[in-house]
Amino acid sequence: MIDLDVVGVRMEMPSNTPIVLLRERDGERYLPIWVGAVEATAIAYAQQGVVPPRPLTHDLMRDLLDALEAPIAQVRITGLEDGVFYALIVFESGLEVAARPSDAIALALRAEVPIVGAEAVLDEAGIEIPDEDEPVEEDQVEKFREFLDQVSPEDFGAPGTS
Repeated sequence: MIDLDVVGVRMEMPSNTPIVLLRERDGERYLPIWVGAVEATAIAYAQQGVVPPRPLTHDLMRDLLDALEAPIAQVRITGLEDGVFYALIVFESGLEVAARPSDAIALALRAEVPIVGAEAVLDEAGIEIPDEDEPVEEDQVEKFREFLDQVSPEDFGAPGTS
């Protein structure tokens, strides 16, 4: 498994489809995953530290797991079939629960646990954007915007919301 960081959520143009962008922590590959609008918002809120006046679904999930003393160890992006990504939420007890990557990522950000991806998933859907020793955040966002201007869901197989 490869350690991944969430770069951010962007809109793929011209279809206005939200994408969450993950990046290999010790590499140059990016993993774009098309997600639903609600999940994109949940991921963006968690990344920005936005605390809504009432808990959103992923906040509720985290709070329930805390109340049940069932801590999450990590989130794994495990597969890609016919353009649809698959994930697991892995608990410290060893229990694994299947989840959509978008929900798993939103929960991982709130629970502050690692996100990892299977090598095969990155080999199949990862996009290599060489790092040129430039300031990380701004350059990554700009390179991703350039990538989004030229990519479509069909570039990765059949479209599917994860």
